[in-house]
Amino acid sequence: MDNVTVEASALNRKYGVNTVVRDVSFTLHKGEVLGFLGPNGAGKSTTMKMLTGNLAPTSGSIKICGIDIIDRPKEAKALIGYLPEMPPLYKELTVDEMLTLSARLHGVTRINIKKAVQVAKERCGLTEMSGRLIENLSKGYQQRVGIAQAIIHNPMVVILDEPTVGLDPIQIREIRALIKELGGEHSVILSTHILPEVEMVCDRVQIIHKGQLVFNGSIEVLKQQRHGNRLLVGLRNAPSVEELLKIEGVEEVEKRADGRWVVRHAEGVAPAEAIVQAAVANGWGLYQITPDQTTLEEVFVQLTNQEVLS
Repeated sequence: MDNVTVEASALNRKYGVNTVVRDVSFTLHKGEVLGFLGPNGAGKSTTMKMLTGNLAPTSGSIKICGIDIIDRPKEAKALIGYLPEMPPLYKELTVDEMLTLSARLHGVTRINIKKAVQVAKERCGLTEMSGRLIENLSKGYQQRVGIAQAIIHNPMVVILDEPTVGLDPIQIREIRALIKELGGEHSVILSTHILPEVEMVCDRVQIIHKGQLVFNGSIEVLKQQRHGNRLLVGLRNAPSVEELLKIEGVEEVEKRADGRWVVRHAEGVAPAEAIVQAAVANGWGLYQITPDQTTLEEVFVQLTNQEVLS
């Protein structure tokens, strides 16, 4: 059975002569959490608007569970739950009133509305907030209501745009746990510019920069890129740079402010043993030799060729 829930093919979006999204293609499967990552202005929001049917692509196609969102928009949109960056909440309503309204708007049958509201509240940790006015809730709980309205009709695809912006650390942790749980039953697209969030929550990640995908792969592949070809070496009696460069496989050496050395080596070469042997033979006083992990921020900069992460 085909479990593809979202299929985007060669999406392009132009505003006048400016192309803000260029040839974006990807698929999403049931039970998968896809991180959609990029700096501000990269084209994330435009892509989200196209995926939810709020903006037509200049060219390309989007299918939700095999249904073309341009040809059959009502059917396709019924399979999507969407939380924009600013939750669409009527703050003068109670939680129950808001979710009941959302269920009606999403086409939940009258006989099933009460059950749908109850299930959404339970999943989002809102059961104790039923009669509370939304305006009196903390921002974290308002985000929970926003997610609840997005899943009230049990959609196949849930799209969340920056769901943890403005939350405190405890609220962020709770929302991330909720998103991870949602991925068990739905397909989830999480749009964010927060790198650790993607690593904690997502199964797969896409990075968009200047309207183009610059990375599309599993979170494990992204993590592997953090290791790079670098060793962190501590030497009490450090030799000259020239002596270190003589070691087979060593391509570049850089001394850090703390006195340790970053040794870059060729792809497929493991010079650690040769460095240890040279250190022992020459009395360099080796006290550390470990892989030097590249940070997620550095990976991001490499992929987007940016000087500063926004």
